[in-house]
Amino acid sequence: ADIGGLETQIQEIKEAVELPMTHPEMYEDIGIKPPKGVILYGVPGTGKTLLAKAVANQTSATFLRIVGSELIQKYLGDGPKLVREIFRAAEENAPSIVFIDEIDAVGTKRYNSNSGGEREIQRTMLELLNQLDGFDERGDVKVIMATNQIEKLDPALLRPGRIDRKIEFPLPDLKTKHRIFKIHTKKMNVGKDVDFADIITAKDELSGADVKAVCTEAGLLALRERRMKVTKKDFEKAKENV
Repeated sequence: ADIGGLETQIQEIKEAVELPMTHPEMYEDIGIKPPKGVILYGVPGTGKTLLAKAVANQTSATFLRIVGSELIQKYLGDGPKLVREIFRAAEENAPSIVFIDEIDAVGTKRYNSNSGGEREIQRTMLELLNQLDGFDERGDVKVIMATNQIEKLDPALLRPGRIDRKIEFPLPDLKTKHRIFKIHTKKMNVGKDVDFADIITAKDELSGADVKAVCTEAGLLALRERRMKVTKKDFEKAKENV
């Protein structure tokens, strides 16, 4: 898949997840233990989920994805059970990658609360820690987590020996935004008046997902008026709408 920018992040995730699965002997030769997992963090739309899926495609690993909010079920007791089932499935289908998106739904700092919902979150979190402690980093199961709010996470989750690698996904710089723009307009019939530099500027705080949304919206605006070319005006209006 075409991923605009993220070279550093791609390299780091390869070293932490892909390499231990494909060449474990490299870690053994140098005498270090590979990380059990990584956490990808940054504002929404910066490519965390996209990159996790791309890594799974690079290895022939089974990709098991769950969203943090799905672990907090309406029936008490389901969260910890679901965590156990995911890790059991990961071991049975190894090599595998467990991807927990929006981990902040269950991995927030613990504080005393008597509500059933809060206690359920805590029990789910404790089961997750239990599972992370229970498998070998040299094994064929790796964990990738993603969050938009790393500062809210329980430090116990990010302790060495659990999720010990943190990879930041910042908003793309101007050059990267232009590359993402080119990727998403590659197949579009764009008018001669369209100049990337005019549409996406340095002061725009846009994520990669925002840039993609601008391109899609511009195409829809042209479509609405039965035009076959997407103009500069379409992109400008699309940017206001996104």
